[in-house]
Amino acid sequence: QVQLVESGGGLVQAGGSLRLSCSASGILFGLTTSAWYRQAPGKQRELVATISSGGSTIYADSVKGRFTISRENVKNTVYLQMNSLEPEDTAVYSCNVGLLNPYGIRIKDYWGQGTQVTVSS
Repeated sequence: QVQLVESGGGLVQAGGSLRLSCSASGILFGLTTSAWYRQAPGKQRELVATISSGGSTIYADSVKGRFTISRENVKNTVYLQMNSLEPEDTAVYSCNVGLLNPYGIRIKDYWGQGTQVTVSS
C-alpha cells in the first residue's frame, strides 16, 4: 500500500522560510514524478512545483525564485524549500506522486494528506 506522509508545515512570519517534506512508502520512488500543490480557502487547487524522475523542475510563476523543489530517491522523499514567504502563500500544501511505467507514461497518482502553511503579515 502506497503512503505519502507530509511534514514541515506551520506558522511563519512574512519573509520567513519553511521546508516541507513528503516521504513515500510502498512505491518505487525512482519511477515517479513528484509535485507540490496548494489550495487556499475559497480558491482552486494550484500547482506549485513539479520535479521529474530525472530531476527536471517546473515552477508556478508566483513562486519562481522563492521556492525550490528537490528529491532524494534513496530516501523516497521530495522536498519543497520555501523562502521569502508571503501571506499569499498561506494554503494547505499537498504532495502528489505520479507512478510511471517503464515507458515514462503516468499510470497512477497518489496524494498526501496535506499540511497547513500559514504566513502572517
